[in-house]
Amino acid sequence: MPAEVARLKREDGPELQVHGSPGLAQTLLEYELVDELNLLQFPVVLGAGKRLFGSGAIPTAFQLLATRATSKGILISTYRTAGRPTYGSAELEASEHA
Repeated sequence: MPAEVARLKREDGPELQVHGSPGLAQTLLEYELVDELNLLQFPVVLGAGKRLFGSGAIPTAFQLLATRATSKGILISTYRTAGRPTYGSAELEASEHA
């Protein structure tokens, strides 16, 4: 399957999208076939269900491209993949304290 997705990405055509499939999303991340990720954060805690980044998730760094909030309080954040993460401090930078 990853080879077929890679082939489709090389072709001219509409963008490829994945909706609601954490398993497929993890496979695509593992094979570095994800260019952008749109995450929707809803203002509710369910406490159960499938997790996009659960155990076995491939460590991946992301760069925030855009974020917006809907009138219902849903946050929509668009990220570009940025390779594998580097590890360091979790402290906020001075500009983030304001």
